[in-house]
Amino acid sequence: MPFPRSSGILLHPTSFPSRFGIGDLGEAAYRFVDFLAESYQLYWQILPLGPTGFGNSPYLSYSAMAGNPMLISPDRLRDDQLLADWDFNHLPEFPADWVDFDQAIAIKMPLLQQACQTFKTQASVEQQQEFQEFCHEKAYWLDDYALFMAIKGAMDGKSWYQWEPDIANRQTEALDKWRRQLTAEIFFQKFLQYQFFRQWSDLKRYANERGIQIIGDIPIYVAHDSADVWANPNIFCLDVKTGEPAGMAGVPPDYFSATGQLWGNPVYLWKRLEKQDFDWWVKRFQSMLSYVDIIRIDHFRGLESFWCVRQGETTAMNGKWIAAPGSALLKTVRERLGSLPIIAEDLGVITPEVEALRDEFEFPGMKILHFAFGSGPGNPYLPINYYSRNCVVYTGTHDNDTTVGWFEKLSDHERWGLLSYLGPVSEEGIHWQLIRVALSSVANQALIPLQDLLGLGSDARMNTPGLAEGNWGWRYRGEVLTWDLRDRLKMLTETYGRRCY
Repeated sequence: MPFPRSSGILLHPTSFPSRFGIGDLGEAAYRFVDFLAESYQLYWQILPLGPTGFGNSPYLSYSAMAGNPMLISPDRLRDDQLLADWDFNHLPEFPADWVDFDQAIAIKMPLLQQACQTFKTQASVEQQQEFQEFCHEKAYWLDDYALFMAIKGAMDGKSWYQWEPDIANRQTEALDKWRRQLTAEIFFQKFLQYQFFRQWSDLKRYANERGIQIIGDIPIYVAHDSADVWANPNIFCLDVKTGEPAGMAGVPPDYFSATGQLWGNPVYLWKRLEKQDFDWWVKRFQSMLSYVDIIRIDHFRGLESFWCVRQGETTAMNGKWIAAPGSALLKTVRERLGSLPIIAEDLGVITPEVEALRDEFEFPGMKILHFAFGSGPGNPYLPINYYSRNCVVYTGTHDNDTTVGWFEKLSDHERWGLLSYLGPVSEEGIHWQLIRVALSSVANQALIPLQDLLGLGSDARMNTPGLAEGNWGWRYRGEVLTWDLRDRLKMLTETYGRRCY
């Protein structure tokens, strides 16, 4: 589908200010939407919203379709009379600029459990009916997810392939036994999803009413330790005896890594998926389009062909490319769901075949300004080489350093290339100069991380690829969204023809 000339902000909800130690779907989220609307932005881009495990990465979720309970706002639960003000009397002092995930979980989960108990005993008939309708509507993924999380809790967090064989392999008697034993825990998991989607739906409705569209993010692969793999082992390349991935996802060695990247996710059995008319993928897209307006497909090139590494390898060096039926998949999704509001993450080494798949469906690709300088005038990320307007330009993404941090670390050669293009660093700062380059480009869409609007350094970086811990924690303080910042962004948005309302 065509996208208008417009702009937006990249920010994950965990980065909102909150007195509960982690950003949530409460008041700060609504004020951020107001900031977007008042500065004439059209888009709010987020990272995956799923429940996270070790490392707190939104790209390693326990479910491709569930929401992260840590984003539930306790204040909104209080407004719904599921919690009371005195429940918050002894909140600790949380770090203001980053998320202490362990501390936040330790404080929020008891509050969520308390709200669940109140709901059980005091929910009105209408509330109970709404909950039952939600469970029925989402049963195609919710039943398996709730059971998965309940068993995982009973197993002290063990991965599903480390469970007893009868339940790891989903034998009927074992499934029935665990459902009976964990009735309360299963109810709690369903309650969490009900509250998450209730709060998210309210926020999305508010954003849409203010003219803001939400860009979600769909990782092409799912985590090995997830309800998706446990409940659908027949569509993943697994060792039938151990449950370990028999074929692992990754990327081959390149300029950035001599051994490539071995992600460890099980690859898909695409031929089997195709025989099933891609039913699981269609449901995944359908689920996501129920709570976002546009989808960015992470690692889009994997829909054309993917790098597969055999079980037992410790690096991605000894793999092979295997063709994937991306065109057939996307045609099926379009036939079942209608138009495809999709952005293709086409970064890295992209072949003509991947470009052809992207262009067949007229998906915009991505241009990253941090990759544009230091390699001469033919660099495809330089705005002078955007031969099609159908693309999305970023200063950087969640995987990049902030623009200020990036600039400070440039080599002399790269810095010379950048300043030859931009001119000397002005008083407004390198971050605003690069934002101007993005907004003034011919790309239909320009998306800016909030950290760059604020001119923050490397300590505000969201993620460092290859670093297993210490990521995803940055948060901003509410007072930084000033009227001066709104006015500057609004002026530039109008100046470069990106105002849509």
